[in-house]
Formats: sequence, structure tokens, C-alpha cells
Amino acid sequence: MQTISRKVIVLGNQGVGKTSIITPYVQKSYLNNTTPTVGGSLFVHRLEVDNFSIKLQIWDTAGQERYRSVVSMFYRGTNAAIIVFDVTSQQTFESVQEWVAELKTIVESPMVLCVVGNKIDLRKNRQECIAFVTRDDAYHYAKSIGASYYECSAMQDQGVEVIFDDVAGGLQRLFGNNCTRNEETVNLSIRRTVHGSAVRPRCCGVSI
Repeated sequence: MQTISRKVIVLGNQGVGKTSIITPYVQKSYLNNTTPTVGGSLFVHRLEVDNFSIKLQIWDTAGQERYRSVVSMFYRGTNAAIIVFDVTSQQTFESVQEWVAELKTIVESPMVLCVVGNKIDLRKNRQECIAFVTRDDAYHYAKSIGASYYECSAMQDQGVEVIFDDVAGGLQRLFGNNCTRNEETVNLSIRRTVHGSAVRPRCCGVSI
């Protein structure tokens, strides 16, 4: 079966749950405790869409401000972007606009865009918190930038799988069966996870 490689980058502020969203999808397990991502980590997941095998290269990126210049290095060659915020934090939602603006400045080619509101398991907090983000506000913003909108709970593994599966479907519709490979060499040491097994590639640069 023909394999098509596509690059997906996951963006958002520190603490919104980017790693916690990726892990249950790729490794079918939830990490109770995660440490902040430094630079970026690469996860690889294969799935079938319309009788084609798609290899998603999912880049988990750092949300801390001090790593923004490093994260921008991962934008090149992006086919899809998932921008995550915390539904109980208005500040993380407002930052989505900054991530999108930066992404579109660097990536000029067509891409699949997806905005994700995480931590819906904290609905009580969302109702009581002044800074909560309404579903309508998030949906209308996503629509205004041509993005899909999803809500999920990484902790409860609720609504996570459909995000990546729909992104894969969007990639298939946008790019068809063009087998152009988007695997690029980044001058950074990354943690590569393939179907739950991690290896350290031989690479020069910053150790992550």
C-alpha cells in the first residue's frame, strides 16, 4: 500500500495539554504527569484514509515564550496545524491568535487548520471561572480563520481520536495522493516516538 507522509504541528501555550492530547492518540495511553516540552518532540502515527496509508509526523512543540524562536524552526513544511487552548483560560485562547498569525507568516502554502479547546472535563471550573471560553466564541473564531473547531478532554481521552482522524481526512482532501515527502532535517536533537517506542536519532545541535 502506498504511504503518504504529512507533517502536523501542534501549537499552544504551556500547560494547555498538547502532549496529553498526542499521547493517547499515538500510544493509546494517558500520561498523568508530563514535563514541559523543550523545543519539540516528534511522534509518528500511521493510519489508512481512502485506501491510502498516511504517516502523520506529529510535532509536539514547546509553549514557553523563551522557546518561541526555536518552535518557529519547526513550521517549515507544515501540512496541518492543531492549535490548542484551555477552555477554562481566556488568556490561552487569546494566544491562539498569536500562534496562528506567526504560523501564517512563515507557512505560505495551503494547510489544514484546527483549533482545539482542551480540558472540557473541568466543566464546573469553566462555568464558575470568569475567564472561561464559550464554545460559540471559539467556534466562530475558528470559522473566521478557515479552521475546524473541536473540544476534548485529554485526561478522559474524550474527543481526541476524532481530531487527528479528521485532520488526516482533511490532508487527504487538500493534497490528494501526492506523495511528496515532507520529512525535513532540523538541526535539533529530538525524541522520536514510533508506535509507542522511543529512540534517540543521531543529530547535532541542541539536546532536547
